[in-house]
Amino acid sequence: MSAPILTLKLATSLDGRIALANGASQWITSPQSRERVHELRAKSDAIVTGIGSVLADDPQMTARPDEELSENPPVRVVLDTRLRLPETAQMLSEPASPVWVYCGMDIPPHVRAPLETKGAEIIPINRFDGPSIAFRSVVASLAERGMQSILIEAGSRVAGAALRSGLVDRIEWFRAPTILGGDGRPCIDAMGFERLDETPIYKAERVEPCGPDTHETYIRADKA
Repeated sequence: MSAPILTLKLATSLDGRIALANGASQWITSPQSRERVHELRAKSDAIVTGIGSVLADDPQMTARPDEELSENPPVRVVLDTRLRLPETAQMLSEPASPVWVYCGMDIPPHVRAPLETKGAEIIPINRFDGPSIAFRSVVASLAERGMQSILIEAGSRVAGAALRSGLVDRIEWFRAPTILGGDGRPCIDAMGFERLDETPIYKAERVEPCGPDTHETYIRADKA
């Protein structure tokens, strides 16, 4: 079983913020950037997000560029340790593709049942790094299920976990030409590094305009 290719998508202000301090975030990037994100989704086997993003934005997480690219829509994956996904979530009413929800092993059947009735597949998984699901365990599970191209679209917590895992191969970064400032919400949470030589290094592969925004593609240095 080969390791899947992991791509982290970031959509931020010029200074790397995903929302104002009050949480307002729609829309920081342009329609052109959002259209390109749909193309990235359509080329992926799975889209991974966190429950925080679902509760904040209630996304459908579908790929909608054109019929040809959408023949095999990506599986929608939610990391939801305590299984807080609402039964009313839009993704559960949109039958475009399966919804897999990774939760802690301690979630009782009666909590899982309503979401399973709505069509979600609930996948309990051990917690190996404290209160949250271990990101590496999720990726290993997705690989076992045949997911070879994984797109991560999530808030700062999941983005940070993905980068800390050392598994992110590519970063697709869409920057809008606006400044939100230091009180804005960062796109990546605390990494806990104490030395510069601990930090992941990425090489710029492409930088190009995308409407009024800038689309930057980075490859992990050891893969470039």
